[in-house]
Amino acid sequence: MSDQLHPLAPHHLPGFITAPGDTDVWMVVMGVFLIVAVLAVGNLYLKLHSLPERMAHKSQKLQFEIVAVLGLLALFTHIHLFWIGALLLAMIDLPDFSTPLRSIAGSVEKIAGTSPDDVVVGEVGNAPALAVTEEPKPRASKREVHGHA
Repeated sequence: MSDQLHPLAPHHLPGFITAPGDTDVWMVVMGVFLIVAVLAVGNLYLKLHSLPERMAHKSQKLQFEIVAVLGLLALFTHIHLFWIGALLLAMIDLPDFSTPLRSIAGSVEKIAGTSPDDVVVGEVGNAPALAVTEEPKPRASKREVHGHA
């Protein structure tokens, strides 16, 4: 073969055309750039996807768990409505219902004369049952309270 160019070929070739047998430097650079770009976009997607969970992290445990489940559902099903719901739920501060309910339960136990340690949960047959381990103290009758025995 001769080293001469074909008479119809241009005499000045652009820099991205390599000679036969040489390494295509631009292709290697673009391959590395493509790998870095895919990893960066994936990282950005996962950070954006976990945004509702990070927002709800400081809220109540139940609210955080619901937001986390909605986020996982959105990730695996690609239904974006779950992600939007998780984001909206993470932005809303739900009122604390558990503290007043615990206070009510404690007051009812005090009125009944039992403590949470006195109640044993078991099964009677196939149905769950509650059993009090200690007899509640009898209440005084009206006659005893007023001094009429």
